Amino acid sequence: MRAAEFFAGIGLVRLGLQGAGFDVVWSNDWEPAKHEMYAAQFGAAEGHAYVVGDIGAVSGDDVPDHDLAWASFPCTDLSLAGWRRGLAGEQSGTFYAWTRILGELGELGRMPRVVAAENVVGLATSHGGDDLRAAISDLNDLGYSVDVLTLDARRFVPQSRPRLFLVGSLDPVVPAAEANPWLRPDWLNFVFDDSSLVTHQAQLPDPPPLMTSGFSELADRLGPGDDRWWDDRRVSAFVGSLSDLQADRLRQLREQRGVSYRTAYRRTRHGVATWEIRADDIAGCLRTARGGSSKQAVVRAGNGTLMLRWMTPHEYAVLMGAPDYRIDGLRPNQVMFGCGDAVVVPVIQWLATNYLAPLLTGKLTMCIEPAATGS
Repeated sequence: MRAAEFFAGIGLVRLGLQGAGFDVVWSNDWEPAKHEMYAAQFGAAEGHAYVVGDIGAVSGDDVPDHDLAWASFPCTDLSLAGWRRGLAGEQSGTFYAWTRILGELGELGRMPRVVAAENVVGLATSHGGDDLRAAISDLNDLGYSVDVLTLDARRFVPQSRPRLFLVGSLDPVVPAAEANPWLRPDWLNFVFDDSSLVTHQAQLPDPPPLMTSGFSELADRLGPGDDRWWDDRRVSAFVGSLSDLQADRLRQLREQRGVSYRTAYRRTRHGVATWEIRADDIAGCLRTARGGSSKQAVVRAGNGTLMLRWMTPHEYAVLMGAPDYRIDGLRPNQVMFGCGDAVVVPVIQWLATNYLAPLLTGKLTMCIEPAATGS
């Protein structure tokens, strides 16, 4: 099973696909810093090409034959934290560059049988759902029936990271006996109820349950003398910014027996910067490290003590399901940006193992018998 990886980033999709038996033969991304990480991880493998550059300059002729086309297109214009320009935005609108390439592959007789696109769940609400409808319609025009499902990385790693997936198939898919509410919640019904769209719902197993803890277990154990721990002045500023609710949460953490770890984000409330500590033992959604407010702090508290620091690049990699990813020698913000813009490896592997590979091997598709002729 050969795959092409559009918007490849640092290659976490490739790791997930490879774990499900796929051979990634071609990749593309426009950011040299991400390609640097990709190259350090995978090296130069025979039979694989990584094209660094704008997807708008890629044509169908440039992409080798493949069975699966994967696209983790930019979420910038779809994220609730952004301007919500939707698919009309300059970055998220590159979705249409991808479907253009698919169409060109079709003209060459080389259209992949299965396609998959991934983005934030904000795609489902962007412009009142019209952007999701438009994406499905564009794939329909190419001949694909489209399934839509959501998976939260918290089912695999202790990080809250819900994402939306579109899976398109050129072959008819055996319909599910009933919708899986963990994969297709009620807020996705508008897609399947729209008679103008060609959609399907494949029968899939239940994903693992949502994790409720785990960050304390994987947090890096830095020694008390490590210079990455914040000094007293910075710790005091952190504590002083907390609301009454957050201050009480921190007090309970400090007074508990034993040490635990929590994550915290800096947010602006009513024009004032404040820190908020997660109540659970789960990391918040990792973001691209473009500024201080995008990075998570780690709170180590218990037995009357409190220590604070930024999350480490290694913790980023572990939370993305890539604990062995090669980050030595890379800049911390480079690693954080690459991971914050990526997809969690075991999420991809689960989807590829239970959906994409079975589609390609015929386990989820059905043959359409030719109509019987009269005697």
